[in-house]
Amino acid sequence: MGGSHSKRSPSPPAPPTPSPCKNFFYTCKKKKIILREFCLTEQDVGQLRIVLFGPVGAGKSSFINSVNNAFLGRVTSKALVASGAGTSFTTTYKTHKIGHGRLPFVFNDVMGLEEGGSAGILNEDLISGLEGHIKENYKFNPISPLSNGNSYYNPSPAMGDKVHCVVNVIPADKISMVTDEVINKLRSVRNKASDLGNRIPQVVVMTMIDKACPEVDRDLQNIYRSKKIKQKMQECSYRLGVPMNCILPVKNYHEEISVDMKMDLLILSALTQIVHFADDYVASLYER
Repeated sequence: MGGSHSKRSPSPPAPPTPSPCKNFFYTCKKKKIILREFCLTEQDVGQLRIVLFGPVGAGKSSFINSVNNAFLGRVTSKALVASGAGTSFTTTYKTHKIGHGRLPFVFNDVMGLEEGGSAGILNEDLISGLEGHIKENYKFNPISPLSNGNSYYNPSPAMGDKVHCVVNVIPADKISMVTDEVINKLRSVRNKASDLGNRIPQVVVMTMIDKACPEVDRDLQNIYRSKKIKQKMQECSYRLGVPMNCILPVKNYHEEISVDMKMDLLILSALTQIVHFADDYVASLYER
């Protein structure tokens, strides 16, 4: 019958593999949509309040700017950042809204922790902030804490005035250099946060990962297999008493003049976890 061997039709070409750049773009876009459309479990709270604290020069204000950059798609300077890290550049209690205020969470950046009793923020002021007693634009006094009767003291804070998640900001490249005195201050505030209400959730945002590991500096994707970064996370966990899964490594915007999707992805991943922790905490308060 002539042709007993029919020719097999060629297989269709394999679909093109998405480029890493496209993967980053779509993942970042999805995370931003989720956060923009995030629905608070308890609408009465108005917005989730996240406080950042840590040693001077750790990158607290830079993290706020980095989050804002990720949402606006450009480099911004919402929170003023000092070029050096000698003393704290942040001196007042200020609320920072992200993405032109269209998101259901805000940040409060506070004066940095320093050694000595007459430098940096006082633990009493940090605790007042957690409880919602500090009003906007209060100027921190490193010698005398805010007290009841002061015009900047809020004696009857609403749920939206209180802090719903505590973020310790620690530089990865200088974890070993953070003094025991500063670590003890961090631990003291952590312990107080654990005692308040239904235990305020706490995470560590570990900044400057590029300075801590040359491989990560070369390519931010190497963070997922960097032994150096894992060691830094373990050291941070040991010194602060924070679980490894609550340590969130990021690279803040510092010298970049345009946004970077690899940086944005780490920043948005950290923010997503922080927002969920804060929302879970508020929900637990309303269940009581």
